[in-house]
Amino acid sequence: MPWNTPGGPSPWGNPRPGGPWGGPPQPPGGGPGGPGGRGPDLDDLIRQAQEAVRRFLPRRGGGGRGVALLALALVALWGASGFYRVQPDELGIVMRFGAYNRWAGPGLNYHIPWPIESVTTPSVTRINRVDIGFRAPLDGPVQRVQRQTDVREESLMLTGDENIIDIDFAVFWRIRDAAEFLFNTRNPEITVKSAAESVMREVIGRTPIQPALTEARGQIEEQVRQGTQAIMDQYGAGVLITQVQMLKSDPPAEVIDAFRDVQRAGADRERLRNEAEAYRNSILPEARGNAQRLIEEAEAFRESQIARARGESQRFLSVLSAYQAARDITVRRMYLETMEEILRRNPTMLVDDRLQGIVPFLPLGEAGRPLGPAPAAPPAGRPPGTPQVSVPAAGQATGGGAQPSSFLPGGRPTGGLSR
Repeated sequence: MPWNTPGGPSPWGNPRPGGPWGGPPQPPGGGPGGPGGRGPDLDDLIRQAQEAVRRFLPRRGGGGRGVALLALALVALWGASGFYRVQPDELGIVMRFGAYNRWAGPGLNYHIPWPIESVTTPSVTRINRVDIGFRAPLDGPVQRVQRQTDVREESLMLTGDENIIDIDFAVFWRIRDAAEFLFNTRNPEITVKSAAESVMREVIGRTPIQPALTEARGQIEEQVRQGTQAIMDQYGAGVLITQVQMLKSDPPAEVIDAFRDVQRAGADRERLRNEAEAYRNSILPEARGNAQRLIEEAEAFRESQIARARGESQRFLSVLSAYQAARDITVRRMYLETMEEILRRNPTMLVDDRLQGIVPFLPLGEAGRPLGPAPAAPPAGRPPGTPQVSVPAAGQATGGGAQPSSFLPGGRPTGGLSR
């Protein structure tokens, strides 16, 4: 029933069209739907919708068929809602009445529509990150470090030598088993964070502060990764820990200057130790080489002495056998060899027996040359290399000094000489 029929009384018994409290005056030609009116009436809209539905449904007892067609269309739409698409980096987990049923790979797939089956598509290739010891705010869809907020209750840890260290690190993980990831843990990210922090505190509690600040960082990262992965496997979380990265490993801010001084002193100690090691490595091989050389020289001298003694004994035995075979010849030969050896080792003195009362001699060098200044050039007509013969004149034997005689090369005297 219309509530406001034009020209009729209102539901409150008020003959005026404005209702019980009246209304604004209508403009000329105004009215519902007319020029300058207030728009279409609600009753007209409902009536138009009813007429559209009547035109759609067949008449004369065909209402059931129309309802069946409508129900069939709804069923078709419900069945079509079971198509879903899995992205290349995702894995489809199909659940039937809330329990795990199967998984589906990337591409277009189908499942029984809700409420019988439902599907979840977690990303199994994306590397997730958990920050421990600090917080980096998000700037839009991409994470960008604007200012890091230090969380001291997470970063301060006690080392094995009872010192305090401030560590910020990040844990990178991804989904390994999507079914375990969805059904075995309620909040996998918080679980990974708690497990990694617990393992880090355990590892730092066994490590002194100096290695934790310097050379043991890689070893600590690997131990934390293995320990966290063991906990995740024990929980059946379906999570793979790919990397643990220590971003900061410093003493507390209150004592960081003192610790840096200690580090510099340690670096100087290592440098001096390395220099000492290098000096030792350069001295020891040389000393060992000298010792080995002396040993080898002594061995060689011993072998040479032994060989010489054996040779001399063999020579003596051969001389003895020769002496026993021919005594005179052997004695003469031994005499000549002995005199040759003696004369070769001692300087030669030549005396001229023609001089009376004077013992002149001429000292000769290694090659039969006189010791002293070089001789003068030979006169013309004399072949080079022939020594000058100086014979004292008569009456000079008792003069102011004797002149030495000269000899030809080879030691042969020019006159009668005796050796």
